[in-house]
Amino acid sequence: MGCYLLEDFIKSMGERAPGQENFELERDHLLRVNLRGAVWTRIGSMVAYTGNIRFAREEALEHGISRKVKISLAGEGISFIKAEGVGKLFLADRGKKVSILKLENNSICVNFNDILTIEDSISWDIRMIRKLSGITEKEIYNVKLEGTGVFAITTHNEPLVFRVTGERPLFTDPGATVAWTGNMEPEIKSDISLKTIVGRSTGESAQMVFRGEGFVVVQPCEEINSQEKNEKGVSNVNVYT
Repeated sequence: MGCYLLEDFIKSMGERAPGQENFELERDHLLRVNLRGAVWTRIGSMVAYTGNIRFAREEALEHGISRKVKISLAGEGISFIKAEGVGKLFLADRGKKVSILKLENNSICVNFNDILTIEDSISWDIRMIRKLSGITEKEIYNVKLEGTGVFAITTHNEPLVFRVTGERPLFTDPGATVAWTGNMEPEIKSDISLKTIVGRSTGESAQMVFRGEGFVVVQPCEEINSQEKNEKGVSNVNVYT
């Protein structure tokens, strides 16, 4: 790309005219929410906003004590902020590609690393996955969405969607797995023989095994879980609870 005159840069890179949808792509990696009510967003995802928008953490019992306990155990990184009011809200996550999806009386599970925002009309709950690393035990998290409404996910580059059938189970790298049909409960399979091609390079390697009927979304990147980002040289096995 050549050198811009400042006026040309402002004109070329300025925000686009808003449409009629609540969620719209401002850029491939930037979501615009035309807010007229409330949405839930990941902590740290707000880039900018205009208008009269209020931000608040989830109230203690707003979605029940069970979820509050999960969030308390998970820590600050696994939580949402409610954005409420009227205005334009711009959201992004580390330059990842944004995809806007709609639920219609169904459900989906999304890796917490890959959820960006959720319309308030959708019911959601944080699910814990027990994570075993040698003799230690930790938790990682995904979000189950149910009902009707729009939400946005993020992926490193273009996502790929697999259909899963009873005759065709799917095996995935946990770090590359983004989302899956809400009625499927993936199994966790450990296979040391695969450690050179699946997962990180030390210790055991784990695969997620999906059976039944549904779909699975993966990305062409193994993303480290948000609770592992400060850990080095540790390979893990995941077990659902």
